[in-house]
Amino acid sequence: MQDLLEQYLPNVMDIPDEFIEATQETIYMTVYTSLIAGVIGLIFGILLVVTRPGGLLEQPVFFNILDEVVNTVRSIPFIILLALLVTFTRFIVGTSIGATAALVPLIVGVVPFYARQIEVALLEVDPGVIEAAEAMGTSPFGIIFRVYLREGLPGIIRVSALTIINVISLTAMAGAVGAGGLGNLAITRGYNRFQTDVTLVSVVIILIIVFISQAISNWLIRRVSH
Repeated sequence: MQDLLEQYLPNVMDIPDEFIEATQETIYMTVYTSLIAGVIGLIFGILLVVTRPGGLLEQPVFFNILDEVVNTVRSIPFIILLALLVTFTRFIVGTSIGATAALVPLIVGVVPFYARQIEVALLEVDPGVIEAAEAMGTSPFGIIFRVYLREGLPGIIRVSALTIINVISLTAMAGAVGAGGLGNLAITRGYNRFQTDVTLVSVVIILIIVFISQAISNWLIRRVSH
């Protein structure tokens, strides 16, 4: 088996430690970005739903501002966002290189995407249930937590899985400009040095992470849907 791997994946077998480190960096960026951007994006998504015209806490001016900010940031290509936030990233973490530095642009880029996904998921909640809660005198915050978040949980899990997959792809893109991770390894060792096996294995590991994330989300959706 060892001989077979060395024959077909010679460059990969030369750098096993680098693959382990790159995988850890990718998981690190994915987990922390998903957690931090998830909390902020969830809050923004809820605000987009409840402050819109006709919402529980209707605030047209606030909604329009937040809606425009979300649309504007979402429209910026991530590779350009990385460049735009270099100075801000240095100010926050002291450097613009490495996995920790990549968290800043990753979070900024993911929050508006996730907020919009949460908005869509919550708007799918049956209006009749919301009206019934209002008729029973439930407070707006009670409706948010007991109706929107509870009834919309399957949709929230579904869009969360989609967002995590998006985060994984963004970590690969960030790796191309020095953030580390499997994307960086695939570019610096695989592409630049024509080591196709390194690129191939990097892609396979990324796909495995994606499949695991999707499998967990599917399991959670089945659990909360019954």
